[in-house]
Amino acid sequence: MTRSELIAELARLNPHLMQRDVEAIVATVFDEITAALARGDRVELRGFGAFSVKARAPRIGRNPRTGEPVEVASKRMPFFKAGKELRERVNRPGPGRRAAVAAAQG
Repeated sequence: MTRSELIAELARLNPHLMQRDVEAIVATVFDEITAALARGDRVELRGFGAFSVKARAPRIGRNPRTGEPVEVASKRMPFFKAGKELRERVNRPGPGRRAAVAAAQG
């Protein structure tokens, strides 16, 4: 699902809200999550999961074309850990799950 599909679905489910208001709500939620992660905070959405930032140490990588060693600087990476309810819903058998598995195999 893309951001625009999410906005369209939320607007459909909430006909009392105008599309531009739904767009503003979605943008605000994403902006607040991003700002919290930029500050180094953790964002936990109960039943869905938790967003956090993990530090990656500097390392020596390899240029895939030449095989030459390359220094890779340290960096902070966003990390998402799915919550228990989300994991259970994703792994629950159902019509959508079978179709997705069949499409992936075939």
